[in-house]
Amino acid sequence: MILTDTHIHLYSEDYEDDRDELIENAFKQNIERFFLPAIDSETTQAMYDLEARYPENVFLMMGLHPTQVQENFEEELKHVEEQFGQRRFYAVGEIGIDLHWDKSTLEIQQEAFRRQIKLAKKHKLPIVIHCRKAFDEIFEILEEEKSDDLFGIFHCFTGNLEQAKRALSYNLKLGIGGVVTFKNGKIDKFLNEIPLKEIVLETDGPYLSPSPFRGKRNQPEYLLKVAEKISEIYQKPLAEIAEVTTQNSKDIFGI
Repeated sequence: MILTDTHIHLYSEDYEDDRDELIENAFKQNIERFFLPAIDSETTQAMYDLEARYPENVFLMMGLHPTQVQENFEEELKHVEEQFGQRRFYAVGEIGIDLHWDKSTLEIQQEAFRRQIKLAKKHKLPIVIHCRKAFDEIFEILEEEKSDDLFGIFHCFTGNLEQAKRALSYNLKLGIGGVVTFKNGKIDKFLNEIPLKEIVLETDGPYLSPSPFRGKRNQPEYLLKVAEKISEIYQKPLAEIAEVTTQNSKDIFGI
């Protein structure tokens, strides 16, 4: 049994003191594959260093996170494009729109999102979408960009059934994390109406810890809590959940 975490910020400073220990703990729970989303140019080297330390387990994305789309976003996008010119990545991410913290940057967030979708198409790669309080805005751009070469993951999906089905219509799988374990998370109420082949597992560590660790630092091994909840929702053995969702991640990332 191999579990895949399709979205974890393993390079985060929150893991600075015990990162190797946490990764080893995850290995003991059969969590062996970690896909790391980029934030901005300041996190690039930390991602590269971690990949060098765990080349068989750590797989990198490159992109500009929507909360980091600020006045210097042109410079940051140039950095993203330069990295693609130098080496291989497995996705463009995480990219999207976040209107929770700052609505004033919506226009440049939209611009950055569009351009990074085009970058993904150019390199024939999946996108990994970050959406916070922005379903309509995200869907508007996906509708413009929909095509056979648009595909990827709707990371940390927290929408309703209608929004889930719409996301699937754009060749996106749903990234399911700790929210599925929350009492008020809501997605557990309809998730079994979504075929298991359309979802992947994630922690989004160090954020969004599953119950009973909600509010604390999320750890790589907590992916097992998400997998166990999915097993309960779909009424399927944990080993099958691991097998199907890991295969789903391979279908998306190509590794």
